[in-house]
Amino acid sequence: MNSTTTMKDTIRELIADLTLLLRQEISLARAEAGEKIDQIQNGFIALVAGLLIAFCALLVLVQALVVALANIMPASVASLAVGIVLAVISYISVTSGSRQLKPENLAPKRTMKSVRESAERMKEAS
Repeated sequence: MNSTTTMKDTIRELIADLTLLLRQEISLARAEAGEKIDQIQNGFIALVAGLLIAFCALLVLVQALVVALANIMPASVASLAVGIVLAVISYISVTSGSRQLKPENLAPKRTMKSVRESAERMKEAS
């Protein structure tokens, strides 16, 4: 009877430990998902801000710079120079925002690592 009781206690402890482990993994996944949502929001805000800044710059600077540069060079050359500078600024902003939104940057890496480690520990214990 003693070995049966010990076996029951061992199974109860195992179930309790597995339940605790599952709860901890879910809690970690929730926390990490929240961080990734913040990262998505920040990336999206940077992307939109970069595009809006590029658009505003296009409207204001193109007009002012082309007019100013047209006094010292042909208007077509002035337009081209201003357009190139604005394109470079826009490219940098969009690239920065896009980098933050790449799928590999959004994966819940800590949760995945923790689940793998827990699974390995459970295999070793078996």
